[in-house]
Amino acid sequence: MNQTAIFWPMIAHAALVFAIYVLLGLRRRQAVMTGNAKVSQFRENRDEPAESLFVRNALENQFELPLLFYAVCLALQASGAVGALTLGLAWVFAVSRYVHTFIHVTSNRIRYRQPAFTVGFLALIALWVLLAVDLLSAG
Repeated sequence: MNQTAIFWPMIAHAALVFAIYVLLGLRRRQAVMTGNAKVSQFRENRDEPAESLFVRNALENQFELPLLFYAVCLALQASGAVGALTLGLAWVFAVSRYVHTFIHVTSNRIRYRQPAFTVGFLALIALWVLLAVDLLSAG
């Protein structure tokens, strides 16, 4: 398997982060234009208006679990442990972040958001377990 294939789910997640930044800017602009917020509110990131609050929270979520995702992907690639299973799990994680984010910035219903989070969380745990198994078997 091509070891660099693991970078594509990482690129897909980075694209999601960039899209969320754009959406956050649009939602904040809308809040200012409708008079629901003042530009000065965003200087210290206080009193986020309702129009952009879910988007800001979704953006913050992209710098929590995904940090571990990037670390394990880089470790898998560096150790030559990228295989069909690890690549599939990386894609499961990336796709789960898209689903989680979509729910977060629309209905924000925990009932639907939590299962999307859980799928990605379990895929990430599996990636770390597979990395550990590979390292143990190589040592």
